Amino acid sequence: MANDTEDKKHFPTKEEIIEFIDMSPTPVGKREIARAFNIKGAAKIELKKILKELKIGGDVVKGRRRFDKPDRLPPVEVLEITGIDDDGEVLAKPNVWKHDYDPPLIVVKSIRRGGPSAPGIGDKILAKLRYTGKHTYEASIMRVLGSGPQRVLGLYRPNEREGRVVPTDRKDSGEIAVPLDDHPDLESGALVLTEILPGKHFGLRKGRITEVLGNINEPKSISLVSIHARGIPFEFPPEVELQARESKATPLGKRTDLRDIPLVTIDGADARDFDDAVWAEADPDPANEGGWHIMVAIADVSWYVRPGDALDREAVKRGNSCYFPDRVVPMLPFELSNGWCSLVPHEDRGCMAVEMWLDKHGHKLRHKFCRGMMRSAARLTYDQVQRAMDGQPDETTGPLVDTIIKPLYGAFNAFLEARKKRGVLELDVPERKIELNDQGQIIAIAPRARFDSHKLIEEFMIAANVCAAEELERIKQPCMYRIHDAPSEEKLEALHEFLEGAGYKLNKASVLKPRDFNRILELAKDTPEAELINTVVLRSQSQAMYSPDNIGHFGLALKKYAHFTSPIRRYADLLVHRALIAGLKLGEGGLTPEEGERFEQIGEDISGTERRAAMAERDAVDRYVAAYMSDKVGAEFPGKISGVTHFGLFISLNETGADGLVPISTLPDDYYIHDAASHALVGQNRGKKFQLGDTVVVRIADADAATGSLALRLAEHADITERDLIERPRGRRGSGKRRGSPGDRNHRHGSKPGFRSGPRDAHGAGGASATKSKGRKAGAKKKTTPKKQRKLVASNRAARNSAKQGPKSD
Repeated sequence: MANDTEDKKHFPTKEEIIEFIDMSPTPVGKREIARAFNIKGAAKIELKKILKELKIGGDVVKGRRRFDKPDRLPPVEVLEITGIDDDGEVLAKPNVWKHDYDPPLIVVKSIRRGGPSAPGIGDKILAKLRYTGKHTYEASIMRVLGSGPQRVLGLYRPNEREGRVVPTDRKDSGEIAVPLDDHPDLESGALVLTEILPGKHFGLRKGRITEVLGNINEPKSISLVSIHARGIPFEFPPEVELQARESKATPLGKRTDLRDIPLVTIDGADARDFDDAVWAEADPDPANEGGWHIMVAIADVSWYVRPGDALDREAVKRGNSCYFPDRVVPMLPFELSNGWCSLVPHEDRGCMAVEMWLDKHGHKLRHKFCRGMMRSAARLTYDQVQRAMDGQPDETTGPLVDTIIKPLYGAFNAFLEARKKRGVLELDVPERKIELNDQGQIIAIAPRARFDSHKLIEEFMIAANVCAAEELERIKQPCMYRIHDAPSEEKLEALHEFLEGAGYKLNKASVLKPRDFNRILELAKDTPEAELINTVVLRSQSQAMYSPDNIGHFGLALKKYAHFTSPIRRYADLLVHRALIAGLKLGEGGLTPEEGERFEQIGEDISGTERRAAMAERDAVDRYVAAYMSDKVGAEFPGKISGVTHFGLFISLNETGADGLVPISTLPDDYYIHDAASHALVGQNRGKKFQLGDTVVVRIADADAATGSLALRLAEHADITERDLIERPRGRRGSGKRRGSPGDRNHRHGSKPGFRSGPRDAHGAGGASATKSKGRKAGAKKKTTPKKQRKLVASNRAARNSAKQGPKSD
């Protein structure tokens, strides 16, 4: 206790840290700061938080793992236009930037009438700058200097006089004129990349088609739009493919021979890459009566992908595999992901394995890692295993029930007991799956089944991941932790306000735990507002990420956690394997000192690629759903309000889980107040209220597969919501589903191809502010056209996506 008090007494203030960084002749790293102020142990976590706050506040800037005082830009500077954010603001960066930290955020002021012409993305401008704080500037255009090349993804729509390209990006509503002669045989609906030609354009922008990717009417093109729009690398360079093709079988060498252990893989029916296998038996040790001895074996990707080689460079650039309804964009080439690294049955495969010994209550007694050679005894599916346990085994599972499957479930039940005692955040959010026919067309959007067999694998994987983190700490090796922080004070304040309004009271302790949220969820169980409460609690959570600095995992209630079990599809797992190999001296392919030094930057990079993949996957699902609904324009469907924003209501359709926007301008006559705290639009004059979870009937107004837009209108007979029909006590709000899950289940294959039902709420768990918006007055306001509808949705895309994604807590 005395030491803790002494550490806090001498802990530097923010001002002292800023002064130290400012006085240093060169940028300084976190270790140098810690050394200078004698910061040790757990206090380093507090230092990291302070440095993060200083970076967010603009007091310091961060380069490659080093901190410096930000340089101020001159009052007049040449800038390059980089894009438009989700609120319609034009963004820019300095034309020349030689620092190794990120350039400041520069927002370009709106063009005034009579001023210089509006610049496009890639244009260079001369601008006056005004520093607004927090490493941010406001720019006023003096003149547009020129353009850089800009490529736009769009659909080819020719007319008699010229070709037209309609951008697939909802933010870009301006068509592009292209010559008809360049591609005379190109059909309408072709998906093309178009380069914008330089110069001033009167009327439409002028461009030329540089690449034809397919046709939007072909189902396989739908995912391509999302892949290109999000910049997902999907073609492997020749040197990467060559290295993969030249790969050979893993030799036994000094590996532990595990081929006599009947390990099995359990995956979805459509899985092609099998990177984990499991086995369990009752512990034969009489001192551990009722206990279990289990093994989790993971594909040894590190044998094939060595630090710095072509495969490694491409893998870290991708960060992870991306899963779409019709395809997978893998992190590793097919020869490895579906070949040498896949634990296919009855073939020898190199692996990294961990043995665990549990007591009868699921508490781990000890563990042991090895680098082995295994031979999968069977490739099983979740359905098969569940049916076998339900008394309906097939030819494959029948002989395995007593010897393999039942012991797995025995260990699983022990894990469940430990999980309950640990107090994991328990949010059961239904998922939906897109089903395609052989031609790639949607035939159904159905709920994704979730069995105990899914949970079994998740618990085995979580246990193995914990072992990896603990082992790396024990052997003093760098660890790429999977961290998940507790909810922020801002989100908790909003959640408290919402729950109190709904008749629930969340503990106001200084430190909340998952079981505090579980208590609320249990109270709401089987009530009309149960789904709504689950939704709002989910949205209050933080997002999980990768970092070499451990803060624990809030959602899983774990002090130490890392991803170890999916190195075929996640780069973080590959790094953990390499660190184990180096620290345990298990042979070739271990972590290098240079790699360890870059862990912080790599963690930030792969956290970013993970978010990029999630956005691309959601975009693709939106487009598939819009394609599915395109022949249902005019039809009416029941749904629930799944998101409330200042510009309208997002509605999730009950039958398919598809969701779209009802613009505020189309709501019944009134002026509407957006009450973010209660997730509602409230009529100022008549008191009409539309709230998250309300049941409504909507009509499909438009469905655009190219942009993924689903435009909805309240049906004429649906002007009254469930709230108006039933007098409910305070807090009986209704319900709504959420896209995502309590843990992103990234410890297993739960995030593979499929569709997650979900609402969209731009304000997360709510807020204290209210926005006043005007609704439609009969006969006095034009209808919102589908084109305007898409622009409206686009301008708020980020808020919409953050609500769709939800927290990632595994």
